[in-house]
Amino acid sequence: MTATLWKPQLNSRQGPIYLSIADALAADIASGRLLEGARLPTQRSLADNLGIDFTTVSRAYSEARNRGLIEGKVGQGTFVRSKRGARPAQQPPGVVDMSMNLPPRFLDPILERRMWEGTNELQQHGLDLLLRYQEPGGIIEDRTVATSWLSRRIPGISPDRVLIASGAQGALHAILSVLTQPGDIVCAEELTYPGFLSIASNLRLELAPVAMDGQGLIPESFEQVCNERKPKALYCMPTLHNPTTRTMPLHRRHDLLDIARKFGVPIVEDDAYSCLVSGSPLSLAALQPKAVYHVASLSKCLSPALRVAYVAVPEGRAHLVSNAIRASASIVSPLTSALASHWIGTGIADAVRDAIVKETMKRLDLVASILPFDLEFSPGGFHVWLNMPEPWTRGELVSRLRSIGIGIVASDSFAIGSAPEAVRLALGAPVSSEELNSALWILSDFLAKQPAFSTMVV
Repeated sequence: MTATLWKPQLNSRQGPIYLSIADALAADIASGRLLEGARLPTQRSLADNLGIDFTTVSRAYSEARNRGLIEGKVGQGTFVRSKRGARPAQQPPGVVDMSMNLPPRFLDPILERRMWEGTNELQQHGLDLLLRYQEPGGIIEDRTVATSWLSRRIPGISPDRVLIASGAQGALHAILSVLTQPGDIVCAEELTYPGFLSIASNLRLELAPVAMDGQGLIPESFEQVCNERKPKALYCMPTLHNPTTRTMPLHRRHDLLDIARKFGVPIVEDDAYSCLVSGSPLSLAALQPKAVYHVASLSKCLSPALRVAYVAVPEGRAHLVSNAIRASASIVSPLTSALASHWIGTGIADAVRDAIVKETMKRLDLVASILPFDLEFSPGGFHVWLNMPEPWTRGELVSRLRSIGIGIVASDSFAIGSAPEAVRLALGAPVSSEELNSALWILSDFLAKQPAFSTMVV
């Protein structure tokens, strides 16, 4: 077989040349420029063609071989490796995005068909659903279904305390606009949901970070902020925290609520992930319904396309939040609200949630088997918090992976103040477990070669 005339494009690449050659190999295999079984130039001829030292090309081919990209055949040369190799071939760069935290796709054609058939069932509502506005906060029929969904986390809740908003963003914006004025101080975990940071900036709020440890928000730190800065509200995610995956134990939840009650600080509880976790502690809203605004988005446990969040508010406050929903978003989409109600009422929602959890567990097993590093993750949660092994920094890793088409998020996107050396990996965004598997192997290979990066230029 005649060797290809392959020559890597290195002009815009940074870092050691041997890594740039290996990265270019991966990119060209992904794009189809280099096909499986293609014979590569000899190390000597490629070195001459690039005008570089032979040992640099030798090191590049060794790096590519370690990644599972190429293989040598005695007496024949070096070839692009077949996907049938014992170790999975690396995922094509340019298509693996682990930055957006989405529920993973599951393979269940029957359930998928049931989900789509739900749209046909909406025809029974006639033109009223299509040609009429609904009241802000949702109609009573949908709020009753929402109440049944929320009652799993907030026993005894009634429909008069339940509203429906356009996703968590719409709900959080409405609640914070009721609780605060521009310039007010709001507390949040020192690492927090970027969507909340965006809302706080839009409402011109000043954020006060509350320290965290391995069990989530530290109540004593919250108390210190209350003493020193007199915040108007606390936003937090006590169950399967984004981005760290930590869950606050029950005793700490009681301590937090005692402090909030002492200083008269209302709490906004973001509960996006708890229904993916079995046996999680009681929600803050269940423990103290008079002081907690509870937001349960359906984006993570059912579908981001619904753009529906169920909101439980303290008694007597529903009209205020409803007016805020009217001012910011008018109404939640009646179509998606009705579809959510149909899914919940027919059991489709539980089946979808179970399918998401099942696929999530498969992906977490991949993480545990491939990445022998300092990780934080939790059953049911499809994001992972990776603390950087030295001498890696978060910026170096994000930049290096981005150069070959793999997206992850550095801690800076979540930090109020200084950011730790860590990144978040979103396991649900890759289309399949196979795609995720390949991306994780690439990540593992990068991190395992720590000494080579101590002088890395980025």
